[in-house]
Amino acid sequence: MAMASVQLGRQSSMLDSPRSPEAKLGMQVEDLWDVQEPQLSPNDKLNACFESIPVSAFPIAPRGIEIKSDANLAEAVQILAQNKILSAPVVDVDAPEDSTWMDRYIGMVEFAGIAVWILQQSEPSSPRSPSSPSGAESAIAANGMASAAGLGALGPEGASITSGDFFEALTSSEFYKNTKVRDISGSFRWAPFLALQKSNTFLTMLLLLSKYKMKSVPVLDLDDGKIDNIITQSAVIHMLAECTGLHWFESWGSKKLSDIGLPTMSPKQIITVYEDEPVLQAFKLMRKKRIGGIPVIERGGEKAIGNISLRDVQFLLTAPDIYRDYRSITAKNFLIAVRNHLEKHEKRSPMLSGMITCKRDDTVKELIQTLDSEKIQRVYVVDDDGNLEGVITLRDIISRLVHEPRGYFGDFFDGVLPLPENSRV
Repeated sequence: MAMASVQLGRQSSMLDSPRSPEAKLGMQVEDLWDVQEPQLSPNDKLNACFESIPVSAFPIAPRGIEIKSDANLAEAVQILAQNKILSAPVVDVDAPEDSTWMDRYIGMVEFAGIAVWILQQSEPSSPRSPSSPSGAESAIAANGMASAAGLGALGPEGASITSGDFFEALTSSEFYKNTKVRDISGSFRWAPFLALQKSNTFLTMLLLLSKYKMKSVPVLDLDDGKIDNIITQSAVIHMLAECTGLHWFESWGSKKLSDIGLPTMSPKQIITVYEDEPVLQAFKLMRKKRIGGIPVIERGGEKAIGNISLRDVQFLLTAPDIYRDYRSITAKNFLIAVRNHLEKHEKRSPMLSGMITCKRDDTVKELIQTLDSEKIQRVYVVDDDGNLEGVITLRDIISRLVHEPRGYFGDFFDGVLPLPENSRV
């Protein structure tokens, strides 16, 4: 399969069209930038600007999707897929109407948690992984309170267990239909989740989305005990893309990726899957290594033919019939089948864009514009021969925008967020 490559960058200007809410927000940063103390470094200036803006100023997401706690997994998957979101708050159907937000919500359900449940079902029978686990046992595994079984011997020779029949049987089973969202919605570190108030600052929000590895941050309206907004990493990147042309953004965005220390990993640190390995191997690696995506590498080479992300598990659950003609679902078969499915139904998806890459000497602005226009979570860095050199995620970009002042969160996070040093989720 030929590797499609999308060129970074697009030409845009804030003067080309009426200013969006994100662009107006960028202008607010611009005004603050101009009045900062001249002796401050550019990074300190940005920190000061973002510390002066409340998160209530961030544009409200167009719709607030919530999932009821008594919805089953099939319903949750459909809601997430149809709305093109990675996660959603879970509302406790048994909570009184006048509940506080702590009692109203029981957590977040996400494709990642559902993927863990799927991996549990794909494991062969063993004393630790019974062939017919109870709902409670599956919930424990999906909640992260007990890890799913290891990668095992699921190499090319075991690919037959990941045939299309397996997923058709799974998604039509009573077990899948009867497992409730509330059974798997505890795979987070907060009860029910870490949220911001409207008065909290942009700097706090940006640090949570970068250094503290949160994919999204709910913003609460304490008066009615409900979520007023959910700010995602993607939404922040979109805001930055809308700031093209502003002095503060151009002074930072014109830098080369290598000049701000990206990518942060060496080629040997990149987690990959070969094209002839079972697609579940890719999802298992993502879960085990705590990464959000994985490149598919041609056998016998170093070039990537595509990317599989954790949210792509939706295609295993919503359209298992597209694999019926495959004896086994290898990573390559998965890419081909999903692309054919998307083209047939004329659906826009990052998977149709092929392998999106960049070079170390591309600028931050070019990368941000590509991440925003292609609606993707990561871009792979390649050399002149197309060999992988690294990966850059949304979190990597945001982490280069701000830094945490000494003592900013006090001891709030001490011992609470011990994730692997090279976590890439």
